[in-house]
Amino acid sequence: MSIKTNLSQLQSQLPNQVTLVAVSKTKPVADLMEAYAAGQRIFGENKIQEMAEKQQQMPKDIQWHMIGNVQRNKVKYMASFVDLIHGVDSLKLLNEINKQAEKNDRTISCLLQLKIAKEDTKSGMTLEDAHSIIDSDHFKSLKNISIVGVMGMASFTDNTTQIKEEFTALKNTFESLKEINPDLLEISMGMSGDFPLAIECGSTMIRVGSRIFGARNYTK
Repeated sequence: MSIKTNLSQLQSQLPNQVTLVAVSKTKPVADLMEAYAAGQRIFGENKIQEMAEKQQQMPKDIQWHMIGNVQRNKVKYMASFVDLIHGVDSLKLLNEINKQAEKNDRTISCLLQLKIAKEDTKSGMTLEDAHSIIDSDHFKSLKNISIVGVMGMASFTDNTTQIKEEFTALKNTFESLKEINPDLLEISMGMSGDFPLAIECGSTMIRVGSRIFGARNYTK
C-alpha cells in the first residue's frame, strides 16, 4: 500500500485529541514528501544531523520532533528549528537546550523522558528525578525551554498486561507532575505495534513509523 493510504487508514483510527508523529528516521526525503503531500506535517527523527539535513531540503511549515537520545554537543545543530524534543532525560540536557535556544532567540518545547520499561536498554529518568527538576528553583530560572509533557517507551514484549501497566504508570506520573506544573499537556507514548493500547491509557501523541513508511532497511 502507498504511504498516502497508510496515513489515511491510520488517521481514521485516531481520536481528535491524539497527535500523529510520523517517524521518518532512515527514510529518504522522497518518502517524507509523499507523506507531506498526503497532509502530514509532523515528522520525528532520532538523529539530529539527519533531521537537520532533511529540514533544509523540505517545506518550512513542517514541525520537526527529535525523538531519539540527545547528545548535548549536538543540540546546537537543531536549536534553530526543532519544535519538540521528546527525549529529555537529565537536567544537564535541559541546561544545554536552554543555552542553545537562547542563542537562537527561541523557546524550545521539551518532554521529560521517563523510564517506564523494565528493560535496561530503555533510558529515562525516574518519577523522583522529574519531580525534583520541575520543583527546583534552577529549572524555573531556565527561560528558553518549556516542559509541555512526558514521554516513555514500553517494554518490547507481547505481554499486553505489562505494556498496559507501563503506559498507566506514565499517565499517573504525568498527572502527579501536572499538579506541580499545570502547563503540562502531552503524553507521548505508543508506537506502530502498541499505539491503540497507548491511546486507551491516555496518550495524546503517538510515534508511528513502519505503519506509514514500511519496514526499515538499516543495512544501507
